[in-house]
Amino acid sequence: MSTQSPPDTATPMAFDALGEFLAAPPAHTPDEVIDLLSLMVGDPGSPLPPRIYFEAVKQSPVAISITDARANILYVNQAFETLTGYTRAQLLGKNQSILSSNATPDSIYKQLWRTIKNKNTWSGTLVNRSRAGSDYIASVTISPVLDQTGELAFFLGMHRDVTHEHELEAQLRQQKARIETVLDAAPVLVVLLDESGRVILDNHEYKKLLGDLRGREPVEVLRQALTEQAGFDPVDAISAGRNFKDVEVSIEIPGDRGPFWFSCSGTPTSEVDISARNYFGRNGAGERHLLLLANDITARRREVERAHLENLRARLAEQQMTHGMREALGAAVYQMQGPLNVIQAAIRMLKASDPEPTTLASMLAQISASSRQAMETLKAALPAETKEAEVPVNVNELLRQVLEIETDRLLATGVVVDWQPAHVLPKLTGQRNQLRCMFKHLIDNAILALNETRKTHRVLRISTSAVDDGVEVEIQDNGRGVAAEVRYKVFEPFFIGWRNRRNRAGMGLALTQEIVSRHGGCIQIDSDFADGCRIRLSLSRTVGDE
Repeated sequence: MSTQSPPDTATPMAFDALGEFLAAPPAHTPDEVIDLLSLMVGDPGSPLPPRIYFEAVKQSPVAISITDARANILYVNQAFETLTGYTRAQLLGKNQSILSSNATPDSIYKQLWRTIKNKNTWSGTLVNRSRAGSDYIASVTISPVLDQTGELAFFLGMHRDVTHEHELEAQLRQQKARIETVLDAAPVLVVLLDESGRVILDNHEYKKLLGDLRGREPVEVLRQALTEQAGFDPVDAISAGRNFKDVEVSIEIPGDRGPFWFSCSGTPTSEVDISARNYFGRNGAGERHLLLLANDITARRREVERAHLENLRARLAEQQMTHGMREALGAAVYQMQGPLNVIQAAIRMLKASDPEPTTLASMLAQISASSRQAMETLKAALPAETKEAEVPVNVNELLRQVLEIETDRLLATGVVVDWQPAHVLPKLTGQRNQLRCMFKHLIDNAILALNETRKTHRVLRISTSAVDDGVEVEIQDNGRGVAAEVRYKVFEPFFIGWRNRRNRAGMGLALTQEIVSRHGGCIQIDSDFADGCRIRLSLSRTVGDE
């Protein structure tokens, strides 16, 4: 038996012969053959000749097969032969399962047969096997053909080899998986944003920071930090097509882990417009995106800050000692001024009653002159106040530095610190050393208050928040508290509110109030707070020379 395909030399004479055959088919001719030949000849009443229908199917680039209701092959076109490697002679009369491969799950075949037996069209993907024994992936559509009574007569199958498309898709998935593996292994936070700032792609470091921020979107925190600390919104860089590199910002992490520092870089990118209208590339570039990289430099910054902190500790101790001397000498001058004023008043009264000098008047004058000389000596002994330039400062950073300096004292006295900084604060213009000294005075006072209480649970709560015109700081302790009658006296230079007054000239609150005023803010003791003391102070965003 020959394996060559019979030549397709159909002619109008052949169609005429088919027509005559169908007009008087021989006895015992299978109905399926008659129905199939009728399909090939076509409708005699059609304006198109039957040959056109036949040639269209025969020459179609899509592999087409026609089977009976039991899936036995009755007809295949040339494209089907090319796809499968079988000739028409080798396929006719064979069951369609000749193409099946065990790579296709049985459940797929069961679902296929269930669909077409219910007279519905089935579309799906099968792994078929060619005559050469190689597997290929076929996209298959099988449609039932019903007879005049509405029963299943034939199945029309259309097959398309999609192996190459599958390989391309698999390669694309593998490439995507490789990129994601590289991104997740990178020690740098990587995130791709669209023009609205929405996250399109991120990596493992991004998800890690998401957990540290307790669900708050990291890109929102970084965006706010860049806006507040670097002066620009990274999302605006997308539309402007502007990149940036190695911009360092800090963000606060909930808990006691301290601020995290990131070096941020951004590169705008443009994606191709994948809409149907841009198929021929006439619309140019598509949507702009921003690739944001954030490198965690916290460890490096903390090493630098640790060395800086030791130097700062010594400087603060010296500065606080100087402030203590100024407060003590200032209090002495203040206290001497009262009696001196009384002596001056007495001298004026004596002169008014008796213009002639008296012994008492002379003695008072001598006392007054000596007192004035002593006051001038005290004033001259006041340490000179160091003039400090105003620079951009981060209140969270200053407070954390002071807390680290006070760590040993806090641990020794059993004080639990509840540190609640704002994630991001605007930078203020101010005197960095003066502000550190101010916060140290407030924390020292809180520790002293907690030492004088009998409570076993001692808590110091410090919080920061951004307000419209600057930063607000709350320092709260559950110590003795401040009595209502001395709520304003505590800000006087000579006032001491502690039971143990040894070696103390004052509370440092006079200096604190002076520093706050110098920074355009105010300080007050919350009169509504009953469980200890809560001091609330505000600092303005910018400060000018006074």
